[in-house]
Amino acid sequence: MKNHQAPGYKAVPLSFNRMAVRASASVTRERNAIHSVTEVDITEPRRLIREHQDKTGEKLSFTAYLVTCLAQVIRANPQFNSFINGRKLVMLDEVTISVLIERELDGERVPEPIAIRDAPNKTHQQISREIREAQSRTGDKLGSLAGVTWFRLIPGFLLKLFIRLADRNIRMAKRYGKVAVTAVGMYSKEPVWFIPHGTATVLLTVGSISRKVIELDNQFVSREHLCLTVSFDHDIIDGAPAARFMSQLIDKIKGGEAIHAD
Repeated sequence: MKNHQAPGYKAVPLSFNRMAVRASASVTRERNAIHSVTEVDITEPRRLIREHQDKTGEKLSFTAYLVTCLAQVIRANPQFNSFINGRKLVMLDEVTISVLIERELDGERVPEPIAIRDAPNKTHQQISREIREAQSRTGDKLGSLAGVTWFRLIPGFLLKLFIRLADRNIRMAKRYGKVAVTAVGMYSKEPVWFIPHGTATVLLTVGSISRKVIELDNQFVSREHLCLTVSFDHDIIDGAPAARFMSQLIDKIKGGEAIHAD
């Protein structure tokens, strides 16, 4: 990579990784999305995860827990596991959830998706191990996690077109799903929500975790709360179904039953 140095500034060519993110953002900006921004009390599931680690030594992924909960709610609402192809609504039989994993490639930290196939029929532990295995995998090219390093061969000026075509492709939808989770916001130490972009019909974006003092059973107690944004493709999902979906998802996350199911 050549740097063009001049007095007062330095010009560095955009990497392919950055051009891909830029192209994706340009395409998804055109989508009609509605966003639900909320907080979820996660004290109970976090306690159960810590107990599991104390008993077994295994550190379960909290992102995997959210994927598990989301998958179960999607199974109960199959109309959300769909996308538009031309003038048709395509309903997918299998629930595949795409999870963004942050990796360092060529000196940059970039998100790369892994596909959790048949997610509702997997336990929290199984999904956690899939995510941990992907995070530990080595590979110096974008797409190596999914075996699609050929993606880098696409000329930069065709990236937007490729993303548009892939978004409507049934084969790609079956492989990567139309439900996604991104958890990069968990790295913040302050209460933070993100309004994301993405091609998923349902996109769960995890923000930070903070402690709040609330009144519970006539006592003031400190509880852990998760900042959460869930985005819906408004071409498919209206506000009322989205609100009912959110109610189910929040109850599922708060309860911790998905951890007991292991």
